Amino acid sequence: MSKQTARLNRQFDRIEKSVPAASGFLSWIRRPSSRFVRVPLGMLLILGGVFSFLPVLGIWMLPLGLLLIALDLPVLQGPMNRVTLWGQRKWTNWRRSRRAKSKG
Repeated sequence: MSKQTARLNRQFDRIEKSVPAASGFLSWIRRPSSRFVRVPLGMLLILGGVFSFLPVLGIWMLPLGLLLIALDLPVLQGPMNRVTLWGQRKWTNWRRSRRAKSKG
């Protein structure tokens, strides 16, 4: 397993811990045997993210679809790792600043 693949798997583990309701599905979809479901699902999520201006669809679909596709495309693993780590840092900093404002 490459370093990028291991990082991507850690990101999925982190998502599973933060969203326990989806952990069973995520562990199933990450199995190598689920590739034939994972790739079309990733493409559908990316397409849904592109059309996020429609009421039912959302922008959240785009990064999730890219993460699923990155499991099978090593070229995408590095950029997705960087983006998810960047987003996680921004989210943590934003939550800290909100807490500090509410206390002060």
